[in-house]
Amino acid sequence: MNSLYRRSRAEIAGLVRLAVPLVAGLTTSSLLMITDTWMLGPLGAIPLAAASLTGSVVLILWAAVYGFMTPVGILIGRAFGAGDAARVASVVAHGRWLGLGIGIVLAALMIAVLPLLGFAGQPREVLDVIAPYWITMALVLVPYSINLVFKQLLDAVDRAWTGVAILSIAVVVNVPLNYALIHGVWIFPRLGLTGAAVATLVAEGTALLAFWAYWRFAAAMADLRLAVRLRRLGFTEQSKDGVPMGLQYLAEGSALSVAGVLIGLLGATALAANQIVFSVASVLYMLPLGMAGAVAIRIAQVLGAGEPDRVQPIGFAAMGLVTSWTVLFTATLIVAGADIAAAFIEDRAVIAAATAMFIAVGVMQIFDGIQSVSLGALRALLDNRWPTVVTLGAYWLLALPFGWLFAIPLNFGAAGFWGGFALGLSVAALLLLRRFLGAGSSLATTAGR
Repeated sequence: MNSLYRRSRAEIAGLVRLAVPLVAGLTTSSLLMITDTWMLGPLGAIPLAAASLTGSVVLILWAAVYGFMTPVGILIGRAFGAGDAARVASVVAHGRWLGLGIGIVLAALMIAVLPLLGFAGQPREVLDVIAPYWITMALVLVPYSINLVFKQLLDAVDRAWTGVAILSIAVVVNVPLNYALIHGVWIFPRLGLTGAAVATLVAEGTALLAFWAYWRFAAAMADLRLAVRLRRLGFTEQSKDGVPMGLQYLAEGSALSVAGVLIGLLGATALAANQIVFSVASVLYMLPLGMAGAVAIRIAQVLGAGEPDRVQPIGFAAMGLVTSWTVLFTATLIVAGADIAAAFIEDRAVIAAATAMFIAVGVMQIFDGIQSVSLGALRALLDNRWPTVVTLGAYWLLALPFGWLFAIPLNFGAAGFWGGFALGLSVAALLLLRRFLGAGSSLATTAGR
């Protein structure tokens, strides 16, 4: 045990070096959503509610894309660890086309379901303004999907800060353009709610151009920029692992989205409060999600280098780091939830609803961190079937039913839905951690023979 503890401590520095830029990159991406929330707040509860309802559905698709494209980083990490440049180039080439395809399909799907909102019992005043914002945010899925491929490439070849710098371009473009298009500044039309979505689309497109230019012209990519012949096997390989990983994120994202839609039944005030809480929670989630990505890439690299005995120490180090972070998050949300909500909007009813929701979200932070890192470690081992079953059960058999029970029959309101997710995540965290411990022990035993 002392030996494992020492080896885990030795892995902390490597994890932090990778996790910090990964978290920075993910946080940078999430700033596009929180910028929308912050700038739409002065327009009142209705635009915020429309953004919340749209975000609830966009989350399903963004999560599915993120999960589906996750094998790109893992496969590149293994190839990079083994020094196989041709393999890296092949994964990137196939990944770009897969990203384009899934982005187009999911954007079309999101636009197609827009007419169904009228049958979901949502507030009429929200539905009256939502369509342009909804359609434009659907189009964001196309550049977003391809950007994920380039970002995971840079993460896996130890150039994560370059990815952060390129993603930062999107924020630099989005912030002023958001303000200009919402309020009609200088030569720009006043588009209100729709302006926020147009700014996000332009920002993601600008990041895509920057990623492509770096891949095409940067000297640092020259050794990896090899000619690749596209083959069905390359698409099949990524899809084989991408589908269950996509289902894992889809289960999480769709459950959160269904909860967001159900919160709409409680009225525009609840929806507006949920948009604030969800935006803040999404930013906080970038820390465990970034650590999950870091642990997946580090495990993939050491496996590619033929060092399976390092898998368990890397996992333990990641668990310790993410737990330290999430304990701090929990305390902050419980103590300062009202102040955080007040930074977005002056409506006292919205602030009160958001404060109660922040308490429930705070409770789930620690469990969310453990289950995220466990999932990342298991994905690096290409162990996907059991985690998919656990994720589906935790979100759909526990989180949503108990969330509805807490929210409506027990009358806890919108905060009850988040309480249900805290319960589901606690069960998922325990089961996934146990799975990783078993897999790590097996690898350590095999390596010791």
